[in-house]
Amino acid sequence: MHLHVLPMTSYFSCQTFYIMAGRGDAPKSKGKKTAAGSKKTGSTSRGKKPAATKKDSNRGKRGSSRERDMEYRTDTRSSENAPDKKFGDKKYGDKKFGDKKFSDKPYSEKSYGDKKQYGKSKEGGYKEDKRIPKGKKKPGQGEVKQFFTSKYSGEKPEGWKPKVHDGLTRLNKYLSNAGIASRRDADKLIELGLVKVNDVVVTELGYKVDPKKDTVKYDDKNLKPEKLRYVLLNKPKDYITTMEDPEERKTVMWLVKDACKERIYPVGRLDRQTTGLLLFTNDGEMAKKLTHPKHGIQKLYHVETLEKVKGADLDAMRNGIKLDDGIIKADEVSFVNNDVHQIGIRIHSGRNRIVRRMFEHFNYTVKKLDRVMFAGLTKKDLPRGRCRHLTEQELAFLQML
Repeated sequence: MHLHVLPMTSYFSCQTFYIMAGRGDAPKSKGKKTAAGSKKTGSTSRGKKPAATKKDSNRGKRGSSRERDMEYRTDTRSSENAPDKKFGDKKYGDKKFGDKKFSDKPYSEKSYGDKKQYGKSKEGGYKEDKRIPKGKKKPGQGEVKQFFTSKYSGEKPEGWKPKVHDGLTRLNKYLSNAGIASRRDADKLIELGLVKVNDVVVTELGYKVDPKKDTVKYDDKNLKPEKLRYVLLNKPKDYITTMEDPEERKTVMWLVKDACKERIYPVGRLDRQTTGLLLFTNDGEMAKKLTHPKHGIQKLYHVETLEKVKGADLDAMRNGIKLDDGIIKADEVSFVNNDVHQIGIRIHSGRNRIVRRMFEHFNYTVKKLDRVMFAGLTKKDLPRGRCRHLTEQELAFLQML
């Protein structure tokens, strides 16, 4: 039995299925046909409806047209009348290239060892073949070097001697530890001939002294190496940042006089009405590191103004404004808790009264100015007017800046 699929049409019905499946003709209509092929359903008198419905009459018409269509398709598309195809008799193994194998290629007879020797020279001779045969290791391959063994297993290489500290210290470091200046500035003092060792002027850079035996003088004063100290103060109002004041006003040194025995001095400065963090130390090298502009040490201030600050003015501070001593730009600036009277500003410049001058540039009156952060140090657990020594973690952080 062969089924032939017909195209879908709007008049597809059950009658088509009967013819395609070979079950004979579709059920015919019970009505009688006239000579014209129409179904005789009753009286055709004017004004009266026919006895059969319109649906039955249409069904008879479709059935007759489908029979004619199927007779045509059965004759022309039958598989019995289709010609035989030639490729059905041919197998895959009968193809011509199936008889040829890969090993029949001419180059398969040549092995790797038949190639000419490695490294032919221009003169026609051959160089020595230095290639390592398969299965052998390079010289030293797989061996552990001596310095790796001594580092991790505790074994010492031959000829190793422990480094012995002679107890000597470079003269510039001695001056820095004494709180005179940083090492670089101490070298300048040595070159100027202002430093004496055992009453002899020394101008040689890199000169070493014995702190236990030698006597070092600067400006005809004996120097003693001091322990480095780092003290953090939460400065209150009405204190000036200076070592001594001729007018006998209150200075920040009064607040840290009992912090340590060593002579310490402030790193940077805060004006009289500004409050907040101020660091003291006798480490000249660290002091210069924290104050030099090239290191970009960050400072965070909390500003409170009498007038309402405009957002456009804060944008101008971010982009940069021109003051008497040059252009200045804030690293970050924004309102605190959406309060137009309180602003937080982050800056790395160390110019004198720089924050106040930035707000005075826009005719704002600064009511309060507080430094809440300096070089990563904060005021946490440090009341106003009190001081404390830096922890080991804080000191390690400063040394990494």
